[in-house]
Amino acid sequence: MAIQVMSRRRSAATIEAAAPGALVLDVTSRGPDPWVRLSPFYPHGGIPVPLSPGVTGASVEGIWQALKVFADTDVDPSRLGVTTMKGLKRTVRRYGPVRGHRSGLNGDRLLGYEEARRRIYLPAYRWVLEHPAADLVAELRRLSAARDVVLLDYTTNADVTDLGSPLSHAALVRSFLTGHWPA
Repeated sequence: MAIQVMSRRRSAATIEAAAPGALVLDVTSRGPDPWVRLSPFYPHGGIPVPLSPGVTGASVEGIWQALKVFADTDVDPSRLGVTTMKGLKRTVRRYGPVRGHRSGLNGDRLLGYEEARRRIYLPAYRWVLEHPAADLVAELRRLSAARDVVLLDYTTNADVTDLGSPLSHAALVRSFLTGHWPA
């Protein structure tokens, strides 16, 4: 059986036509329980912050946003504790152009976008899949062995090197399940 990633913005009829009879699961922050727990916005708590020994964050997105550095603003450790799935984003409209991501809360260098994906986002999200969401990963393995599964996400970019669009966490779930985690 197959696991596909499709845009949450597609109509149910379009998804059904592309994947007839597939089980469709919304894994975004607006998805139903328990699948919302696969969203990077979900506040699992206790997620190790990459490159920051002994520091944890509530969500993967909180970690990503906390380490983002803008033209006029450095890291924001307060994002690590956000548990509401709202108010996490830090935007260029408010803080100016993004300069990069700090190599840890107290890191002395900035990482470019692709390197930050590889050294911050991927390790944090993989930790979630291996620990607090391990039961959902096991359930997805079971479900996808019996029938096709479609994971809905706002983006479908599965390529860490494609910096033109955000990385799809649903694509990362598929990569994890199929043993093709990005190197």
